[in-house]
Amino acid sequence: MMQVDAVELEVFRNLFHSIAEEMGAALRRTAFSPNIKERRDYSCAVFDAHGEVIAMGDNMPVHLGSMPMSVRVALDQLTLERGDVAMLNDPFAGGTHLPDITLVAPVWFGASGKRTADFYVASRAHHADVGGMHPGSMGLCESIYQEGLRIPPVKIVRQGAMSADVLRLLLANVRTPEERRGDLEAQLAACHTGAERLRDSCRRYGLKRVQAAGAALHDYAERMIRSVLLRVPAGRYEAEDALDDDGYSDDAVKIKVAITFAKSPLVTVDFTGTAKQVRGSINAVEAIAYSACFFVFRCLLAEEVPASAGIMRGVKVIAPCGSVVSAELPAAVAGGNVECSQRIVDVLLRALAQALPERIPAASYGTMSNVTIGGLDARTGMSFAYYETIAGGMGARPTKAGVSGIHMHMTNSLNTPAEALEYAYPLRVTRYSLRRGSGGEGRFRGGDGIVRELELLADAEVTLLADRHRTQPYGLSGGGPGASGAATAVYADGREERMKSKGSRLLLKGTRVRMETPGGGGWGV
Repeated sequence: MMQVDAVELEVFRNLFHSIAEEMGAALRRTAFSPNIKERRDYSCAVFDAHGEVIAMGDNMPVHLGSMPMSVRVALDQLTLERGDVAMLNDPFAGGTHLPDITLVAPVWFGASGKRTADFYVASRAHHADVGGMHPGSMGLCESIYQEGLRIPPVKIVRQGAMSADVLRLLLANVRTPEERRGDLEAQLAACHTGAERLRDSCRRYGLKRVQAAGAALHDYAERMIRSVLLRVPAGRYEAEDALDDDGYSDDAVKIKVAITFAKSPLVTVDFTGTAKQVRGSINAVEAIAYSACFFVFRCLLAEEVPASAGIMRGVKVIAPCGSVVSAELPAAVAGGNVECSQRIVDVLLRALAQALPERIPAASYGTMSNVTIGGLDARTGMSFAYYETIAGGMGARPTKAGVSGIHMHMTNSLNTPAEALEYAYPLRVTRYSLRRGSGGEGRFRGGDGIVRELELLADAEVTLLADRHRTQPYGLSGGGPGASGAATAVYADGREERMKSKGSRLLLKGTRVRMETPGGGGWGV
């Protein structure tokens, strides 16, 4: 493998990152659903010939850290030839939860006789409905078979042509088929964009030089993470936290971690002692636990370090099978991706705060506060499925206050603009403001959460999948906790009723649903 000097490495780091970012831009511009084109609930990445991630876009951490597992499964189970594109969403085969559909495309440059691709590109997007019991496919369930259509690795494109039978099967099992078709085609456009940009780079610099740069970026990321981890005081740092409940029982669901810094491996992250998988749909699969670890250790690095596979070379993750952080079939997992992932980050940071107290912030709001509303839109006579995660308060940092009204940690999306939301769905935004005073007290205050209230303009099924409605985001170094979240149904006659944080119910036209998201914890006294 040819040598790559420091200047050239930086050029290629930016080149690969720009390809992943351009893929995301193509996906966003051509998507149909507000969830993707407005909220940006998608991710794109570039992989080398071995399926190792070289570069990621600045997208959703929960997608990006786990996407390499989906790519690996697709490559192991399918023979991808020129013009093929694989599709999958199976959480038990590298996926996260069923709404996240991943497309994987091989990229060849030059001679047609080569058996394996030179690169791979992948796009993942959260589809606002993939079937199942509840509109939006994010309801409280007891089994993955109730959550929607589960897709093992299959070819959605064969030799450049759409697999019409596979597409028909998918569209026949969702409530919003035209929107799903449009979003899938947008993902294909993203993969096409990435493939063309990689080929352009190979024409300009040569295939061997581009591949050598990818390998060098892995090594560079590994060196950088090692330099950081070796400065952490050796020892074992433990922490635990809990999800409020699983939606069926009132029992808290414990997540426990022990992070050990030693010589080989440099870091062991052990979730032994975490609760067993539960009845409700807050179970996370192993890919989620790995993704959360990837995110946390990436946060210890400078921004210019590539988010490549090299970051995890010195990290060993132990996630006991059958636990809530590594659930097994037939566990329901829709909320593992959005709720359990956030709590995993909370416990990882709480443990690291013991080793690096001057660097780690207090807990952020700790939930994606998922809201899904589905029914019949009288304007079109067709089904609709609105899905959104709602921002909250960032935890205060050792040197400054937390930011208010921001998506944190495993989510990096946006709230849907009121204009786009009201145009696309039979809903009206009646309140959208910061939740003043919800951040924790301290030398530096935690950020405030959000109040988001929607009025139903049609009878609809409303589904909530949220957490931190009983527990509070913790403060650090004597800082106070952030306020818990709350959800309220406000009926047309003015009556108000507290809603459970997890569950579905039918509500009539004129009812308003108010979400109040938690604030972040405070830091210091």
